[in-house]
Amino acid sequence: METPLIEEDQEQNQVTRNKSSVLLKQVGEESKKLWNIAGPAIFTAICQYSLGAITQVFVGHVGTLELAAVSVENSVVAGLAFGVMLGMGSALETLCGQAFGAGNLRMLGIYMQRSWVILLCTALVLVPVYVFSPPLLRLLGQTAQISDAAGVFALWMIPQLFAYALNFPIQKFLQAQRKVMVMAYVSAIVLVIHVVLSWLVTLKLGWGLVGAAFTLNLSWWLVVLGQLLYIFIWKSDGAWTGFSLLAFADLYGFVKLSLASAIMLCLEFWYLMLIIVITGHLKNPLIPVDAISICMNINGWDLMIAIGFNAAISVRVSNELGASDHQAAKFAVKVVSVTSVIIGLIAMLLIMTTRIYFPVLFTSNVEVMKEVSKLSILLGVTVLLNSLQPVLSGVAIGAGWQAIIAYVNIACYYIVGLPIGLLLGFKFDFGVEGIWGGMIGGILLQTIILVIITLRTDWKREVSQAENRIKKWGGSTGQD
Repeated sequence: METPLIEEDQEQNQVTRNKSSVLLKQVGEESKKLWNIAGPAIFTAICQYSLGAITQVFVGHVGTLELAAVSVENSVVAGLAFGVMLGMGSALETLCGQAFGAGNLRMLGIYMQRSWVILLCTALVLVPVYVFSPPLLRLLGQTAQISDAAGVFALWMIPQLFAYALNFPIQKFLQAQRKVMVMAYVSAIVLVIHVVLSWLVTLKLGWGLVGAAFTLNLSWWLVVLGQLLYIFIWKSDGAWTGFSLLAFADLYGFVKLSLASAIMLCLEFWYLMLIIVITGHLKNPLIPVDAISICMNINGWDLMIAIGFNAAISVRVSNELGASDHQAAKFAVKVVSVTSVIIGLIAMLLIMTTRIYFPVLFTSNVEVMKEVSKLSILLGVTVLLNSLQPVLSGVAIGAGWQAIIAYVNIACYYIVGLPIGLLLGFKFDFGVEGIWGGMIGGILLQTIILVIITLRTDWKREVSQAENRIKKWGGSTGQD
C-alpha cells in the first residue's frame, strides 16, 4: 500500500522540479534580454549624467560659490530642461517600441523627426528660462549671490539645451531597435574627452566657470554628432530612410502624447530638484545647498541605473505589446522588478558604509562633508525607493499610460510629499533632513500605487490598445 503513495510523491516532486527548472530557464532568458538592453543603457546614462557631475567635481575645487552656482544651474535650470526634453522624447519609447515590435520599421525614422520638430520648438520656448534665471531663482528662494552666479552659468549653457532636443529622440530611436551598444561607445569616448578637457580648462588653465561651460556644451554636442553619424552613415536597417515631410504630419496627436510623457517625468525630476530649491530658504543656506547638491549627485548616478532598467523594460513591454504577446510583457515586468530591487538594496548598503568617505570626491570643505554624512541615511532610503519606482514608470511608458501616471505623480508628490516636507523642515525645525524625509513619503506612496496599477493590469487589453495606436499613427503614413 505504501509503494504507490511513494511513487506518487516522487512524481509530484519531479513535476515540481521540472516546473522550477522551466521557470528558472525562463527567468534566465528574460534576464538576458533585459540586461542586453539595460547594461549598455545604464552605462550610457551614467556616462551622460557624469558629464554634469564631473563638471561639478572640478568646479567644487575652484570655490564654494562656484560649486553652488553649477549645482543650482545643473539641478534647477538644466534639470528643468532635461526633464522636459527627456519626458517629451519618451513618447518615442511607446511609439517606436510598439512599431518595431509590429515590424513597421520605416515609421521609426518618421517618429524621430516628428520628435525633433516638437523638441526644437520646445527648446526655443525654454530659452527665456535660461536668460532670466537669476530673478527666477531668487523667486524660488535662492540667495542673490547664488542666483546671479548660477544665472551667468545658465547663459553659457544654452547650447546644451538644443543638444538635449536632438539627443533624446535619437536615443529612443536607437533603444527601440535595441541598438544600445553604439550609444554606450559614443558616451564612453565623450566622457573620457570630457574629463581631460575639464581638468585642462577648469583647473590647469584656470578658466573656471567659463571653461566648465565650454567643456560641458562641447561634450553634449559630441554625443549628438556621434550618434547621428551612426544613423546616417553606418547602419539603419530600414528604420532611417532620410528626411521626410511626413515629419510634419499628425503632429497634434504626437504633441499630446509627448506632453503627457513630459508631465509624467518632469513631475518626478522637479520633485527632487525642489529639495535643493527649498533648502535655499533655510538660514545660512550655502553649506546645506552644497551638501544636498552632492547627495543629489550621488542619487542621480544611482538613478541612472534605474533609468537603464526603465529603458529596458519600456523596450521589452512596447516590443512585446506591438508583437501581441501579452504574457511575455507581463513576465518581463516581474523579472525586472525583482532585479532592480536587489540592486537598490546593494546600492543602499554601499552608500551607508562609505558615507564618511565619498564627500571628499566633491568638496574640500569640512562642514559640507559633515553635512553630507548626516544626510546619507536619507540618501540610502531614496536610492532604494528609486530602484523600483523608475522601472514601474518604464512599464507605464512602454504601455502608454503616461497621462494616468501624471495624475498619480501630482497627488503623491505635490499634494502629499511636498507639504509634509515643508511642515517637517520649517514648522518642526528639522531643516534639510525634514524637507527630504517628508518628500521621501511622497515617493513611497507613488511607488505603492504604481505597484497596485501594474498588478491589476489587463495585458490582453494593452495588446489591443497597442494595435490601435500603431494604426492611428502608422497606418495613415504607411505609404509615402
